[in-house]
Amino acid sequence: MQAMSEECCRYFYGDANTADDFHRLMTALAERQDTQYSYLNALCAVDGDDRVVGVSVSYDGAELRRLRQPFIDAVKEAFGRDFSAMPEETSAGELYLDSLAVEPAWQGQGIAKALLKATAERAARIGCGPVGLLVDSNNPRAERLYASVGFVPAGTNNWGGHPMKHMVLEAKG
Repeated sequence: MQAMSEECCRYFYGDANTADDFHRLMTALAERQDTQYSYLNALCAVDGDDRVVGVSVSYDGAELRRLRQPFIDAVKEAFGRDFSAMPEETSAGELYLDSLAVEPAWQGQGIAKALLKATAERAARIGCGPVGLLVDSNNPRAERLYASVGFVPAGTNNWGGHPMKHMVLEAKG
């Protein structure tokens, strides 16, 4: 949820529910193996005590529909909202970086850049690249971060109820 804006989260859970409700739903999805938010799709940065301080969640864009279906089903069941017609934010041939987040106390220490580089290395290792992502058009700080490691603009998209920029990074072995 940290990777999404509050407005984006609310877009999914609606006015009749809370951020805590959405957090429970997202946690349940992360614990599963068959979702786009699965722990199987996560690269984690940990501190000296093995506590997760940052995470990158990515998957093969060819798997989007299959991995997204549990989210659509869970939101429909929990909140009565149907997002089955949501536009696709990625496609086959791209390792899609769905979420990137660093604990606030750890931000500004290069963890996000390290996770981005690790994601690109993963793409090269599994033969799925380039790495693609969507960045909120109203988040120039995140866009600068992505550009600083080599992401370049590759079009636009509308997702989560607001305009997004599609950026890509060629995977390097």
